[in-house]
Amino acid sequence: MEKVSAKILRKSIHSFLQNYHFFTSTAVFLAFPFSVSILLSQALASDPSSSILPQIYTRLKALFDAAGFPSSSQLFTILNLKVSQTITSSIFSLPFTLTFLLFAKACTIQALKNHKPSLPPSFTSIISLYKPLLQTYICNFFLIVSANATAFCLMFLVFSCIEGLGYNSSTCIFFMSACGAVLFSVILANALVICNMAIALSGMEGHGGYLAILKACVFIKEKTSIALFLALPVNLALAAIEALFHFRVVRTYHMAGKEWPCVALEGIFIAYLYSIFIILDTIVSCMFYKSFKTGITGSSWIHLEDKLLLRIEFPEDNFEQLP
Repeated sequence: MEKVSAKILRKSIHSFLQNYHFFTSTAVFLAFPFSVSILLSQALASDPSSSILPQIYTRLKALFDAAGFPSSSQLFTILNLKVSQTITSSIFSLPFTLTFLLFAKACTIQALKNHKPSLPPSFTSIISLYKPLLQTYICNFFLIVSANATAFCLMFLVFSCIEGLGYNSSTCIFFMSACGAVLFSVILANALVICNMAIALSGMEGHGGYLAILKACVFIKEKTSIALFLALPVNLALAAIEALFHFRVVRTYHMAGKEWPCVALEGIFIAYLYSIFIILDTIVSCMFYKSFKTGITGSSWIHLEDKLLLRIEFPEDNFEQLP
């Protein structure tokens, strides 16, 4: 698994460096407004004075209390806060996600599909990929919501059973809360991997919607560990950049507001770096798709639909020589 993942990562970096000028100019600048919006929205979501965050947090807390989750659990308090911040950030950045992010992904995927890497993709070809990507992204939204609902439903059933059996000690609640957090993370991670692959697949094959998600589920079957391993480095880098933006820009701005020009320039650079890793994430997903479509070692792999078309043919002369 590590060897296959390393080959895909090396192939992705090679493709990025091969089209370095195009990816760091056109594709990155298309993703730049989205990066700015997501970084600023996360800063606003983490601000206690935000108007929308307390409302979402209060409603989720009331929902958790009504479902029977232990309100004394610190893990559920943190989970509620993180989910509230994610919802708030997604609301603020939604217009940029549906436009700039999808155009940046379409531009990147079209460049990887191009048989002549030296030639940048045309504007018409990029526009043609936007519709399937938009359809897939909308379906991905419902998949993420369903994954969250499934995780919370399973945790509700477990805590209801625990409460019915009379295990209400603080140690038991803490242990079950930790298991619930792990379960939530595993379900959400698998859903995000499927969504990422569905976006890459819809761009590479030119059709989107729920069929792309179904194909992505079939595609990463028995390859989930590789997909999770490939998603880990980029997501860690994005999380580190978000923390860097909060530490170098948000914190510095609140401490020394008069130096806002220098803070703004540093924020622009961090947003540009964030955009680069968004493009790299798209490249890794496409290389993962292409590697298992054509074979990692360079030889073609026979797919299931091709196996059904195979047949053995014997020359007619051989039958004439038989007794």
